[in-house]
Amino acid sequence: MPDAYILGIESSCDETAAAVVRSGEQIISNVVASQIATHQPFGGVVPELASREHLRAIVPVVKQALLEANQTYESVDAIAVTQGPGLAGALLVGISYAKALSYALEKPLLAVNHLEGHIHAVLLEERQKGNQEVNFPVLALVVSGGHTHLYLAAQRNAGWTYENIGHTRDDAAGEAFDKVAKLLGLGYPGGPIIDRLAPHGDPKAVKFPPAQIKHRDRRTRGADDDRNHNRGKSEAAIERERFDFSFSGIKTAVLRYVEVHEMHPIIENLRQAMSNILRPKLEDYLAYSDRKTLDLVASFQRAIVDDLVGKTLAAASAHHVATLFVTGGVAANSELRSTFGLASAKQGLPVYFPSRPLSTDNAAMIAAAAYPKFLARDFAPMDFSAEAGLVLR
Repeated sequence: MPDAYILGIESSCDETAAAVVRSGEQIISNVVASQIATHQPFGGVVPELASREHLRAIVPVVKQALLEANQTYESVDAIAVTQGPGLAGALLVGISYAKALSYALEKPLLAVNHLEGHIHAVLLEERQKGNQEVNFPVLALVVSGGHTHLYLAAQRNAGWTYENIGHTRDDAAGEAFDKVAKLLGLGYPGGPIIDRLAPHGDPKAVKFPPAQIKHRDRRTRGADDDRNHNRGKSEAAIERERFDFSFSGIKTAVLRYVEVHEMHPIIENLRQAMSNILRPKLEDYLAYSDRKTLDLVASFQRAIVDDLVGKTLAAASAHHVATLFVTGGVAANSELRSTFGLASAKQGLPVYFPSRPLSTDNAAMIAAAAYPKFLARDFAPMDFSAEAGLVLR
C-alpha cells in the first residue's frame, strides 16, 4: 500500500496546531502555536480570545508544518481536522480553513474526534518505536483540562470502536489542577506548576476524603434526583457508575483548608510576586511558598492521582483488559506516570503513555486518528460542522 501523507489541523481549545503524518505511524512535522501568554492574565481560557488567536495563527502554522515536512498543499493526500469536542468558536476556525483547503485542492476531508486523537497519540508513538501489535481489549484513560473519560476500545477492521465506561460528573482533572493553582496564587496553567512543586511538600500532610458521588450527573438533565438516583437503572448502568469521577469536592476541600488555616496573606504575597516575574522558575515559586502551601499542593496532587489510578485499574480488572493507555494533557504529570507504572506492573498490565509533547493538544494525533478513516474512504461531507459536545463511539 503506498504511503499516505495526511495534513492534520487542531484548534479545539487554546492551541493552534498543524502536522503532517505518514500513514498514521510517522510524524513528519508537528507545529503548535500556544496561547498561554494570551490567557495567563485571566487564569484560564477565554473562548472569544482563543478564537481570535486561532484566526491569526492558522495560516502560518499550517504553512510551517508543510515546510518542515518538505510537503506542499498539493502533495498531501488528505486533510484532517478536529470536529469536536471543544470550544465551538475555536473548532470552527480549524474546520473552516480545512474545508477551504479541501475544496480548493480537491483533497479528501476527514473529520476527527479530539478524544480519539488523544488515544491515537499513544498508538502513533508505539508504531514509531516499531511496536505494531496492541493486545485488545484496550482501556484508555483520557485525562485533560476538559475531559476525564474511561473508554473500552475494540478494533473493527482498520478502525476502532469505543464504549465509555466512566467519566467525570463535574470538573475534569486538569480543570481541578488549574482552579486549585489559581486559588493558591500559582498562576496558569496550573497542572505543570503543581507537578513541579509537589515533590517539595508532604503528600500525607492533608487528608482529603475520597470522592463520594451522590449527586446526579450534570450531563444528564432531568435525571432522577439524588434520593432516587438508582431507581429504574439496570445493574449494568449502576456498575458503570463505579468508575465515574468527581473533582469538585476536592476543590472545595482545598478552599476550606485555606480559609481554616488563614492562608490568604501568604497566597496573596505569592500571587503578587509571580505576577511581577515574566517567566517564573521553580526557585521563584519555592522562595515565596511556605511549608503549609507546599504540603497542601502535594496532598492535593496525591489525592487526584490516587483517584485516577484506583478507578482506572479497578475498571481494567472488572473488564479484563489486556492493555492500558493513559493520555491527554494530565498524562504529562510525573506522579501520575510513576504511580500508574508501579500499580499496573503489580497487576501485570502493560501501560502506555504518549510523550509529553504529544500528551497535550497537537495535530499529529489528529492526522494519525484520521488514517483509518482515509483507508476506509470515510470522508466528511462539506456541510459538516463543529460539535462542541461530540461523543466518542
